[in-house]
Amino acid sequence: MTPIAIWVRGDDEWSLLHRCERCGFIRANRIAGDDCENALLAVAERPLSRLPFPAGKVRSHG
Repeated sequence: MTPIAIWVRGDDEWSLLHRCERCGFIRANRIAGDDCENALLAVAERPLSRLPFPAGKVRSHG
C-alpha cells in the first residue's frame, strides 16, 4: 500500500489514504499519534508542490 493523500472527515478525524500497488484499491486509515509526522507532511504537501495551475497568477476576488 502506497500513501497517496490526507483526508479530513466531517467529524474532524484525519485519515491517510493508501492505494494498493497491485490492484489499485484505496483504503483509509485513521492517523494515530505514533505516525511519523515528517512522512505525513510529505504526503500532505504533494498537491501544493504540483499545482495544476500557475499559482503566481491566481488573484483574489474579494
